[in-house]
Amino acid sequence: MLVKEIAEHRGDALQTAFATRALRAVANLIADLEQSALRSAVSAPSDLGALLQAIGSEGALDRMRQADPLAAARLRGVQARLRLLEMEGGALGSTAVAELLGISRQAVDKRRRSGHLLAIDRPRHGYAYPAWQFTEGGVLTGLGACLDALRDHDAWMQLSFFLTPAGALGDEVPLAALRRGEVERVLRAAALYGEHGAG
Repeated sequence: MLVKEIAEHRGDALQTAFATRALRAVANLIADLEQSALRSAVSAPSDLGALLQAIGSEGALDRMRQADPLAAARLRGVQARLRLLEMEGGALGSTAVAELLGISRQAVDKRRRSGHLLAIDRPRHGYAYPAWQFTEGGVLTGLGACLDALRDHDAWMQLSFFLTPAGALGDEVPLAALRRGEVERVLRAAALYGEHGAG
């Protein structure tokens, strides 16, 4: 099946070149991994998770450091982003959000574009909407105002703000304060977000 999927892209030289290099890297990775690392990778909940788990093992990191001294730091960045997206219930696609809110997908996209919903762009897979921003009644109270205060930051930075302890909130996670209805406190923290020494 996988070979067939790759073969379907053979008309695209760039995709073929990438597939060749990626498969070569995976073959080398498999040769470097101990059985325990392979078992751990195979138990990951997704294909991407399995790959990241394998790449993050010590044998793989040693090989990566030799080829690229910054590879381990880049990997940590990717893993941190994926963890953020998986926190507090994971993420929903636009169809699920539309059903949850009782509106059309176009209306969901309009809310995203206007800054009333937080979404992470996944090229070729649409937008991922963190599930924590939704409640039984619709959207978490105060979310739009907070997103407006964070509008100068990209979506990943906005996501990080809500899920990372903030010094301006006494090291509390902004999402927890927002869930208690403390919108003004969270807005003050959002205004400070990104400033040197603020969090």
